[in-house]
Amino acid sequence: MRAPLAVAGYTDEVLDAVGGTLTEAEQDRAGRFTRKQDRLDFVAAHLLVRHCAAELLGVRACVLTVVQSCERCGRAHGRPSIAEAPELSVSLAHTAGYVSAAAGLGKVGVDAEHATAGRADENLIALALTPAEADLVGLDNRKLIRQWVRKEALVKRGELALDRLREVDLSKLPFEGRSHQWDGRHLLEWTAGTVMATAIFNEPGELRLMGG
Repeated sequence: MRAPLAVAGYTDEVLDAVGGTLTEAEQDRAGRFTRKQDRLDFVAAHLLVRHCAAELLGVRACVLTVVQSCERCGRAHGRPSIAEAPELSVSLAHTAGYVSAAAGLGKVGVDAEHATAGRADENLIALALTPAEADLVGLDNRKLIRQWVRKEALVKRGELALDRLREVDLSKLPFEGRSHQWDGRHLLEWTAGTVMATAIFNEPGELRLMGG
């Protein structure tokens, strides 16, 4: 199997480029969004993760089924997987107007968030950052969100929890650059306008940005 893959793009570009049909459970979840943009982001992310997995598996995306089951309540949300390829790990993320997906062997996690320039939220700093990270971030919101998406990607890998974000210190990671290594993990990082994104794999991965 080829190297792990992350694919990302603006929601409208992804919907134009990637076809497919959601499962009944996914359609039901999509229908619960009250805002049209949120619904489109959800649909685009779930189609994109099929596309990403299909690239690695060498099959058509339309033959793949995304399943989610919460470990706590059993409902159709939580960490996604591909029913036809349980050995493959997948992850997805969506923020307003932008979606991303990742796939590979071993643990996989991806996250994306909008980050505007300006003053960082001090409450979020206190929630998410270690003292060393907080010193590096200062009150720079973009630096804060970069650390946030890194930790969210670790959460999606199953290696961290939202109520334990300060237990992991990423202060040795630089804020610039696309590829980094940390504690045996390989990070791919990128920006798109105000969006900041991070994918984390067990080995070096490939990044593909849709729409050029």
